[in-house]
Amino acid sequence: MIYETRAEWMDAARKRVLLFGMSGLGKTRISSILRDGGWFHYSIDYRIGTRYMGEAIADNFKREAMKVPLLRELLLSDSVRIASNITFDNLAPLSTYLGKPGDPALGGLPFDEYRHRQNQHREAEIAALLDTPHFIDRAHDLYGYDNFVCDSGGSICEVVNPDSRTDPVLSVLSRHALMVWIEGSEAHTADLIRRFDKAPKPMYYRPEFLLECWHAYLSETGRMPGAVDPDAFVRWTYARALAHRQPRYAAMAANWGLRVAADEIARVQTPGDFRELIGAALDKRASQAA
Repeated sequence: MIYETRAEWMDAARKRVLLFGMSGLGKTRISSILRDGGWFHYSIDYRIGTRYMGEAIADNFKREAMKVPLLRELLLSDSVRIASNITFDNLAPLSTYLGKPGDPALGGLPFDEYRHRQNQHREAEIAALLDTPHFIDRAHDLYGYDNFVCDSGGSICEVVNPDSRTDPVLSVLSRHALMVWIEGSEAHTADLIRRFDKAPKPMYYRPEFLLECWHAYLSETGRMPGAVDPDAFVRWTYARALAHRQPRYAAMAANWGLRVAADEIARVQTPGDFRELIGAALDKRASQAA
């Protein structure tokens, strides 16, 4: 780790952290607090949706617009522009493009197309994560930011091998930032499931996990692929995805960084609170290792 002790962390002129964990546990909230306190905020999902998948997202919008005669005519004559308005707080264009598999009449994608978009996301997420050192330097050299927070996506654990000491992504990230897992409790997990059930959203899955869930769902429901309710499938998959990710996050924290509890993160209100929380987490890790 780039900071091994509380003293190293507190005394560092340039503080650099990467937050990871399930979506909904406070990564973006903390990143916003730090940004307001003078830190540079690098959002992996924003980078994916702008730099690496922006063209595919816009083309998808255009494909739908081309089905409307008036819009088709205007697009072909370059009379209108269609673009994604993705922001740190609104990643809907990215999740809409990623989509859900199932019945097209219910907004679903054919499974092969869905897998293609999943693979696009995987490649984009890896590229965006590997851009982190560039943005650390860019934030400092171009804009004068000493402190840097990387707000990673919930699927970071799906695109790395946390048990491999030579993982190409984690090796790079750990050399440039302190990796911090925001760990949720069983109560947090239950709350995330309830929230997801009310508003199911697209998400990225590890390819092997996705295929296992897809075939199991088809077998359990007796549905043909083109007749699957997309929302029903992602609801069915979500709790399984949380259980699948938990040990991967834990391995990332054990082998590459440290952990803080989501309840502790929820109490952070200022950059000073965050600095103290990380200092305490480093003390705890050191005492456990002794």
